[in-house]
Amino acid sequence: MRLPLAAFACWLTACSFSALADEPSQLVEALNAYRGQYQRCGEQASQPLPPLASDRRLVLPVNTSGDLQQALAQAGYPMLNVQAISLSGPRDAQAAMAAVQANFCKVVLAPGFVDIGVNQVGRDWRIVLARPLLSAKLGAWENEGQALLAAINSARGQPRQCGGAAYGAAPPLAWNATLGSTAEGHSREMANQNYFDHKDKTGGTPGDRAELAGYPGQAVGENIAAGQDGVAKVLAGWLASPEHCANLMNPAWRDLGAAYATDPKSDAGIYWTAMFGGQ
Repeated sequence: MRLPLAAFACWLTACSFSALADEPSQLVEALNAYRGQYQRCGEQASQPLPPLASDRRLVLPVNTSGDLQQALAQAGYPMLNVQAISLSGPRDAQAAMAAVQANFCKVVLAPGFVDIGVNQVGRDWRIVLARPLLSAKLGAWENEGQALLAAINSARGQPRQCGGAAYGAAPPLAWNATLGSTAEGHSREMANQNYFDHKDKTGGTPGDRAELAGYPGQAVGENIAAGQDGVAKVLAGWLASPEHCANLMNPAWRDLGAAYATDPKSDAGIYWTAMFGGQ
């Protein structure tokens, strides 16, 4: 897709090469900050999403219109889904972000994309978002859920910064089978019905689902993820997202249930749910 934009005047007699070289990384940061917040795109609302990971294999030439699949195959990227955005006109990352937000919000807010590559030549840009083939061999959802519990407990055991907030080490969580089966049900529904949201198709919230399942705790929280094919990637995405990180580090939580579900016909392929509970 190529979006013609009005030319921007450069009021400086010379532009720093180092500043220009850093513009693609600044655009990735801006896109991830945008994805990390609740957003509206047309009639749709988007949940906060974990950040996209920069991948050099997705930094493709700006002025080519060849087959994306072939280009990524040549770059050694095992692509399952890919989309490219081309811009002509923005002089810097801020202007490029404004153009993307105004015209391509549905693309950059798609939960199925997990990797990104950005290339800039002058005022021409190419932004490539992709999801690789699932490469990890996952076990049963209960095993992966408990592996995610162990990883979360390891993360909670260390003080950390979540965005602008500092969190001290938090106590470990205990596995809760009721929350686990509830998390599996939500992951399964997201995968089979191809959506990504804390609200299910009946309008139920995480608290509603936990109550219906018989969880006795008075407080419930939830992190969800899509596209990542392993516990380590899911946790890394949550820790890099201020909102997900803050929820994960909340010292009030005592219980956890987590699960994944897959459906090759869905946009993201794999969906994860972690349900946190407290008294």
